Amino acid sequence: MSEHNKDDLAHKQEHKSRRRLEWLAQAGILTEALPYMRRYNDETVVIKYGGHAMGNDELAKLFARDVVLLKQCGINPIVVHGGGPQIGAMLDRMKIKSEFVDGLRVTDGETVGIVEMVLCGQINKGIAAALAEAGGRGVGISGKDGGLIRARKVTRTKKDPDSNIEKVLDLGFVGEPEKIDPTILDALRSTDLIPVIAPIGLGPDGETFNINADTVAGAIAGAVNAKRLLMLTDVAGVMDKEGHIITDIDVEQASRLMEDGTLTGGMIPKVETCIDACSKGVDGAVILDGRVPHAILLEMFTAHGSGTLIRRRKDAA
Repeated sequence: MSEHNKDDLAHKQEHKSRRRLEWLAQAGILTEALPYMRRYNDETVVIKYGGHAMGNDELAKLFARDVVLLKQCGINPIVVHGGGPQIGAMLDRMKIKSEFVDGLRVTDGETVGIVEMVLCGQINKGIAAALAEAGGRGVGISGKDGGLIRARKVTRTKKDPDSNIEKVLDLGFVGEPEKIDPTILDALRSTDLIPVIAPIGLGPDGETFNINADTVAGAIAGAVNAKRLLMLTDVAGVMDKEGHIITDIDVEQASRLMEDGTLTGGMIPKVETCIDACSKGVDGAVILDGRVPHAILLEMFTAHGSGTLIRRRKDAA
């Protein structure tokens, strides 16, 4: 055998050996994940999907694959999505100005139709299509389908600095969940379909209400008795005053962080949603960074998890 052929053979054997080690490592990962797969078997997990994770094509593909994997592992995933940036882009294109009050988009009759079109059409069906491309079967619905979300109008007040009188602000067709009827979700649970929910609700007089996606995710998680609520965000999790991530707290500790000023800005309503979900029976809610590839799998199938877990109590699984 020539020296060239010997080198070629040695190179192939080295490549085979390296590949074998990689396969063994993958097998090891799967065996380590087995206890966590058993923990969540036949349990429901509600996933709030939004932020940069939804706007990045590569992360969107990974998200879809991870959700399909959950379904294949015997877990019942329910996806609730947002769409603020996409709605804003569409309104800009149509030269319609947006106004916000406490982070909520004031939604008049013209705007709510556009919001519904973007959420229930472009985004909702796009996520369902991504799940199909990943080998799953996503079904896009909104809170109006099957009477899933009955909504009521949201109002906000603002104190007049001159008169010190509280004024009621009309946000238009901005709503909040009043009642969740999970009948349609219960029916889908026994199938291989993955619900993808747009945060639109139906009012008492047939009105369409635009609802904050975090709020919808928390309300649905409580209504279906979910094991976990996963809130994908653009931050690593809840931080303490020194800027270090807090990995595990109960609802009482989370409440104290809001009271003492540790939590500020947009983190407060997310933590409030997690606390509310836990009060409705969810074992734990997790705030995690959706920009991290496979953040969902890291949280659910590894010992160290990902982000901040907020539990009903510290001994809750």
